[in-house]
Amino acid sequence: MSDHMPRVQIYTDGACSGNPGPGGYGAILKYGKHTRELSGGYRRTTNNRMELMAVIKSLEELKRPCRVDLHSDSRYVVDAFNLGWVNNWQKSGWVKEDRSPVKNADLWKRLIELSAPHRITWIWVRGHSDNEFNSRCDRLAVEASRGDNLAVDRGYEDQAT
Repeated sequence: MSDHMPRVQIYTDGACSGNPGPGGYGAILKYGKHTRELSGGYRRTTNNRMELMAVIKSLEELKRPCRVDLHSDSRYVVDAFNLGWVNNWQKSGWVKEDRSPVKNADLWKRLIELSAPHRITWIWVRGHSDNEFNSRCDRLAVEASRGDNLAVDRGYEDQAT
């Protein structure tokens, strides 16, 4: 069955000016000859939240189950899946081994739900190197973080107050 699933290449990146500060995400989805760019910005957030948001917004674009090669320069995102951190966090009720709450649990939960129908291969790429798509995602994310009328990251701002 999965051999008949469409194969999509996704590249993602997040950016934040200050941490926390204004942030943005950028993503590129490639399917066959089609390419789509996504970006968005938030007035106060963190870099890790923007790395997660880039993946979330990308997966929200997929209209049916796909085989996804997801490229990210975020070890936080890639290792969470490849090293099983996400599974451990779920089993522990979103508490880490040191009994502190898992940061960004709201986004991790969204990401897990969006990932479920797909077969995702999580691929780490070196940031700010010669990967043209990662570099483009970085530019999209930085531009979005500098935009006017930035959105409110409720998950961050509601917890920070």
